[in-house]
Amino acid sequence: MPESRSRKKKAYTPPPATPRAKQEGNPRWLVPVMVGLLVLGLLWVVVTYLSGAQFPVPGLQNWNLAIGFALIIAGFILTTRWR
Repeated sequence: MPESRSRKKKAYTPPPATPRAKQEGNPRWLVPVMVGLLVLGLLWVVVTYLSGAQFPVPGLQNWNLAIGFALIIAGFILTTRWR
């Protein structure tokens, strides 16, 4: 019975060691801006309710609520980038 040929190289060659990609953290501005937008939006809505929709911008009346909620939503959108 014929013999099989021997292998010329090892059966498994591990891949070359490559440095791992550095995990990126948060940009320095992300957390302060995120918290600032959330707090500013909350304050905007509270002031609007307490003043009967006359402040922070007198001419906008109930649109002040939309501005406050837009600030809060922008803050929540930034939370999705937080790592």
